[in-house]
Amino acid sequence: MALYVSSPRRQVLALASLAGLVALPWLAQLLEQTFYVSLASRVLIFALAATSLNLVVGFGGMISFGHAAFFGAGAYCVVVLAQNGVFSAWLAWPAAVAMGVLLALLIGAISLRTRGVYFIMITLAFAQMAFYLVVSLKSWGGDDGLSLAQRSTLGWLDLKDDAVFYYVVLALLAFVLFAFDRFAHARFGRVIQGIRENETRMEALGYPVFAYKLVCFALGGGLAGLAGALIANQAGMAGPNLLYWTQSGTLLVMVVLGGVGSLYGGFVGAALLLLAEEVLVGLTPHWQIGLGLVLLVVVLWAPRGVAGLFARKRDDG
Repeated sequence: MALYVSSPRRQVLALASLAGLVALPWLAQLLEQTFYVSLASRVLIFALAATSLNLVVGFGGMISFGHAAFFGAGAYCVVVLAQNGVFSAWLAWPAAVAMGVLLALLIGAISLRTRGVYFIMITLAFAQMAFYLVVSLKSWGGDDGLSLAQRSTLGWLDLKDDAVFYYVVLALLAFVLFAFDRFAHARFGRVIQGIRENETRMEALGYPVFAYKLVCFALGGGLAGLAGALIANQAGMAGPNLLYWTQSGTLLVMVVLGGVGSLYGGFVGAALLLLAEEVLVGLTPHWQIGLGLVLLVVVLWAPRGVAGLFARKRDDG
């Protein structure tokens, strides 16, 4: 069973990246470029969403094309609660996580009874059903989505301030990555990786494979719900585009770019994709072509993802 482990070099790079991210709002204010704080918040939120998918795809071996359903559900959960007077992040954000977990359990209970391309298509079908359901609900804004009157409240922290919101998002992502690392090296994580490598063998050893996969799928759904809650606060709205299949495709591209199964794969992939898009949009109206070329070069140059270039591979068993 192959496992990517941390090396001193990767730890130094992670600490240097964290230091740079902590200093970013201060540098942006110093250079009078505060727009980049909002952009960085968006990158970190999508890094969290991509990391949640990496948990399912990279560690669980379940290639889901319906992850946007959990992402969008978290966003709508926060906005709908806000419209009913619930602005507290202590209530709304856990509710978004719970919504993602519940939806993932419902979808996973059905889709995980299949494998391969059938699993991909079933998860895609469920996500599209969720998309069309939201579009059909005029009370939820239909095609236009719902606006968020104000950002969630978090005690004495003023989330209306972009810098404060950025630091909250950064703290949540750092915590999730730490928990992800602990998960990968815990017994549950190793069993999940064993199932990914050889499901039949793990069944023969007596492990409840379906239950393990369902829990992993639900954890990924819950983290995606949290990312959805954050993107609704960052963008000030929740729209049906968050549940569309192209959103699932974008998250999957981020995972592949960063490195499937790599701890920092989601973060690296989200940063590469969103920053490349931001640069190319300013250079040419045909930025999609340039972005496609960038993706092609990265995939050919680093088939294990960019984060995989800094990983040390070890064989266990």
